[in-house]
Amino acid sequence: MSRSGPSPSLRPSTGTVMTNARTADPDLAEPTDPIRLGVQLRHARLVKGLRLKDVADRSGYSESLISKIENDKVTPSLSTLLRLAKALGTTVASLLGEQSGNSDTVMRAGQRPMIQQIAVAGTPSDGTEAEVLVPFGSSSLLQGFLIRVLPGGGSDGARQHDGEEVGFVRRGELLLTVAGTEYRLREGDSFFFRSSLLHSFSNPGDVPTEVIWVNTPASL
Repeated sequence: MSRSGPSPSLRPSTGTVMTNARTADPDLAEPTDPIRLGVQLRHARLVKGLRLKDVADRSGYSESLISKIENDKVTPSLSTLLRLAKALGTTVASLLGEQSGNSDTVMRAGQRPMIQQIAVAGTPSDGTEAEVLVPFGSSSLLQGFLIRVLPGGGSDGARQHDGEEVGFVRRGELLLTVAGTEYRLREGDSFFFRSSLLHSFSNPGDVPTEVIWVNTPASL
């Protein structure tokens, strides 16, 4: 199913925040800081009348970690945001939409919002980060990310929701599991499946993986 080929490495993992390299092009903006959704998460919890303990019980995360995320002391990964959004009865798309003011047709390198986990001792890490390709949040029919997965990282469990998904592996390897069947994809391979099927992913290789991942509707 897949074809092999040289896989250029991404920047090496140093335990620090990954950002786009600065270029000499004056039209390119400085790398974007990670998205901070603590205020939106806390607002969604209070609107639902939920306590930190309620969200902790639903998501499987500790009250301490959720409190740190709500106060922007810890920046969660995309997988963590997905679990918290589900526990709150909302979606990442809706949370992004609340703070997204960018309606540009083109987003230059370094301008795209970034969902990336800042390493903090004692907090769980799934080894992923995601650049937001569709800036319109829940007002868009599409939701797209450029996802980077460190070796051994992944989706932190299986998920399912409404819609359809399509993706393209730009670099590295991806182990994709859909409805109990594992598929090993390499650079240049693509995939498509119904989001209602239980699915998960991980990086089985020894270099970072980069995947363009799009789903519709914006139900994550």
